[in-house]
Amino acid sequence: MAFWDDRVASPANIRLYVRGEGWRAAGDQKNDKGEVTQRGSARAIEEALTGMLNASHLVILTGAGSSFAARNKGQDARQAPSMKALWDAVVSAAKQAAIDAIAQKIPSAAQVVKDKNIEKFLTHCKMYVELFGREQAKDVATFIAIAEATISECVDFVGEDTNLDAHKSIIRKIARRGIRKPRTRLFTTNYDLAFESAAQALRFTIIDGFSHGMPQVYDRGNFAYDIVRRDGDHDGPDYIENVFHLHKLHGSIDWRRRGSELIRSRDKEDGQAALIYPRDSKYQEAFDTPFLDMMAGLQNALRAPDTALIISGFGFNDDHITKPIMAAVEANMTLRIAVCDIAYLDGEALDKGEHTLPIDAPQNPRASFAFGQLKRLVDIGDQRVTLMNGRFDDLAHALPDLVAQTERERHAERVRVLNQPSGANA
Repeated sequence: MAFWDDRVASPANIRLYVRGEGWRAAGDQKNDKGEVTQRGSARAIEEALTGMLNASHLVILTGAGSSFAARNKGQDARQAPSMKALWDAVVSAAKQAAIDAIAQKIPSAAQVVKDKNIEKFLTHCKMYVELFGREQAKDVATFIAIAEATISECVDFVGEDTNLDAHKSIIRKIARRGIRKPRTRLFTTNYDLAFESAAQALRFTIIDGFSHGMPQVYDRGNFAYDIVRRDGDHDGPDYIENVFHLHKLHGSIDWRRRGSELIRSRDKEDGQAALIYPRDSKYQEAFDTPFLDMMAGLQNALRAPDTALIISGFGFNDDHITKPIMAAVEANMTLRIAVCDIAYLDGEALDKGEHTLPIDAPQNPRASFAFGQLKRLVDIGDQRVTLMNGRFDDLAHALPDLVAQTERERHAERVRVLNQPSGANA
């Protein structure tokens, strides 16, 4: 990861996997005289992404990698947590002694504690409670409650001053597509409110399954609605610009269960948080409402003809999401898929600075098996698959901006500047 530390986001950071060659840098290679000796992949990347943005159906999938692109200023400012950071936070809240005591009760849990794997440890704890019951396993149930509350607090890091430039850039480019095409569908496993906050800042509209009344109540039927203007100049519906669908596959920090309803609220008094926490039971929990609706939406989107799927910041470690994707790759011949992730190349390989890294260049040791499967598809000539090594914020810069800024966006920007204090930066 050292290669990526403090590296400014740029399309130049992306490497394209070229069949029979390897991982080609975006920029051209030049000699001492400034002459181009080997063309870079920037144009090929732009052409591939342009074709995907013009597909009939556009689907975006992202995970924790996109949260890392949202940053708060200050050395001590709260940032998007890594799995290690979540472990440390849970240890701080629940105390190491209590965790060690639980580990002694559960076979093989000691190694999980040693590895500091919060997902595996919560899985063991959940199974222990299921096996022995909450009364006999009160200490374990108490730990689970503390851990889940801590995780929920850690992922609540997006505030008014959070830098969401990458999220704004992505939203601008995917939601400006022509209104005659279906709205872009963005799927994320993140709990945080980065995409919602970015859309609000841009004055873009999200369709996410919740009603517009107060309190906002979830109803799967809301995904079938759209937003139109009504005035005397149009006989038919006039669909507004800058609208996209947002599906949060693992829930959101502002989702609460109140009785049989799911409402949007940040107040803990309004009910229990509706989240799928890190543990191996995510597959089973994904079949509860509203998560089942979100998963059904993903599967339906992947099966639609002429669909482009862009994935960035998702590590393919959630089987309940990875398997439908790979099944769609096999079954839907019109599905095009582009993956941009830093898992393809190890930092040491990137440090060498070679213009084209070999096909067998070492990859990140934590990379999922699915990354190798997609690479194999490119190797055998599947032109539907485009693979890039890069971050979510690099991709945000690399995505072409096919549609110019709308008048609605320009007006929103004027109003924002007008309402700023005198002398503030625009």
